[in-house]
Amino acid sequence: ALQPHQPFQIIVRYTTADGPAIWWLDPELTYGNAKPFVFTQGHSVCNRSFFPCFDTPAVKCTYSATVKAPAGIQVLMSATQSSYLEEEGVYQFYMEYPVPAYLVALVAGDLIHADIGPRSRVWAEPCLLPTAISKLSGIVERWLTAAESLYGPYIWGRYDIVFLPPSFPIVAMENPCLTFIISSILESDEFLIIDVIHEVAHSWFGNAVTNATWEEMWLSEGLATYAQRRITTETYGAAFTCLETAFRLDALHRQMKLLGEDNPVSKLQVKLEPGVNPSNLMNLFTYEKGYCFVYYLSQLCGDPRHFDSFLRAYIEKYKFTSVVAQDLLDSFLNFFPELKEQCVESKAGLEFERWLNATGPPLAEPDLSQGSSLTRPVETLFKLWTTEPLDSVAAASSVDLTKWRTFQTVLFLDRLLDGSPLPHEVIKKLSECYSSQLDSMNAEIRIRWLQIVVRNDYYPDLYKVRRFLENQMSRMYTIPLYEDLCTGTLKSFALEIFYQTQNQLHPNLRKTIQQILSQGLNPLPAIDTTAVTTDTPAMVLEDKVSEATNGAISLRDVNVSA
Repeated sequence: ALQPHQPFQIIVRYTTADGPAIWWLDPELTYGNAKPFVFTQGHSVCNRSFFPCFDTPAVKCTYSATVKAPAGIQVLMSATQSSYLEEEGVYQFYMEYPVPAYLVALVAGDLIHADIGPRSRVWAEPCLLPTAISKLSGIVERWLTAAESLYGPYIWGRYDIVFLPPSFPIVAMENPCLTFIISSILESDEFLIIDVIHEVAHSWFGNAVTNATWEEMWLSEGLATYAQRRITTETYGAAFTCLETAFRLDALHRQMKLLGEDNPVSKLQVKLEPGVNPSNLMNLFTYEKGYCFVYYLSQLCGDPRHFDSFLRAYIEKYKFTSVVAQDLLDSFLNFFPELKEQCVESKAGLEFERWLNATGPPLAEPDLSQGSSLTRPVETLFKLWTTEPLDSVAAASSVDLTKWRTFQTVLFLDRLLDGSPLPHEVIKKLSECYSSQLDSMNAEIRIRWLQIVVRNDYYPDLYKVRRFLENQMSRMYTIPLYEDLCTGTLKSFALEIFYQTQNQLHPNLRKTIQQILSQGLNPLPAIDTTAVTTDTPAMVLEDKVSEATNGAISLRDVNVSA
């Protein structure tokens, strides 16, 4: 019989079929169109379909893996050690630090690499590697160094990045040692910067110290977002950080209007009902309301550097373990006994318990005045275009959008989206002024302009919507447009585009779009199809809603950078 604390080994022999964690891609779904590709996505509870495991963030363990692959296929995993036996085609991996099951990740395909720093390299398909190098060479080390100065040593050894095909269902994933990022983001420099820095921050918050339950996902995402913004402030200045924060908080309030202030998913300690996929809880409250609470805690200290010191101690105390909110808050009050004496946790209207369990917006938001040099021009331009009577000459001549930061332009366009439908004269003048300029900008900007076009039924620019969707294969740049097209009078236009492009989409994305297209709407009103269609017949779908597969649809309402 086993004695207490006596080590023992259990061997489970198993075979797994297709499951939600494993994404197989035919060569046509890659950029190079040369070789098949596979990747895994374990967050939140998908890795139970990949290997037998305790699929909860409360349990951490080390792991090793042996992977056999055909010649010419590069295999990578989220591991601290790896080796390759070429004559056998066998890769061996070992993660020496305990991690939760969802952070075990694998990718295999036509991947090559280049070093971009002393402890970082990028992996990508050959046709993408030069772009990845040009975007990230030298700066990842700068971010890692800034993070270490704030929160202590980077404990994972290497920080490598692999760029995945557009079928990757989210924007980025913080797998230890090997961040996964969708290649589509490469063209949007500022979004790429923020997304990578967010994943860097997860090396401390989420990977080293993990939320013990998915009901408190903000412990990972809220803290990582706070750390991300501390890193961007150190490396790019407070004005840029405030601009990005203003953009995200605008999105938070937009989501709140859609969901309602009493929606329970707006709580930081949200109740996860049995049978519900935790990925359904991935929303901007997890990130931005969580960030606002962490920012509030930092302000109680009087100096963010004092709060940095606390977070370093928090990481040191809890690294390689999983925690609940009370662990964080008790540690905070013990680290700052003067705040404990002041009973800050019970301050009227800002009680810690209320932060955690009240629905609705954050109880307090950060002071973003340091970003006014970047946000004020956006507010001014928006007022010029939305004040009646419209002075289109003054509005058009006030700003050169080509000289704006991406986050300024998307903030402006998001506010126009919020105000849509706009008067026809306004949308017509906006198109005359900006449409051709926006054509040459990145996809984060272009999709917002095209959503404005769709929500305002502006037919002269609809051909640009078609052209955009014909060249996009990622969820983040297709789902929003299809949802807008199907909400208004342009459903038949959407059906035609989908009919023409469905073979270039991953089956999971294809089924998600089919669900959007086949939702039981009223019969379509007659529209001038000559303005928006080609000779291709519209595809007919059943009224029955397609069943979501692999849980992917649960992420469609927010571009998640996990």
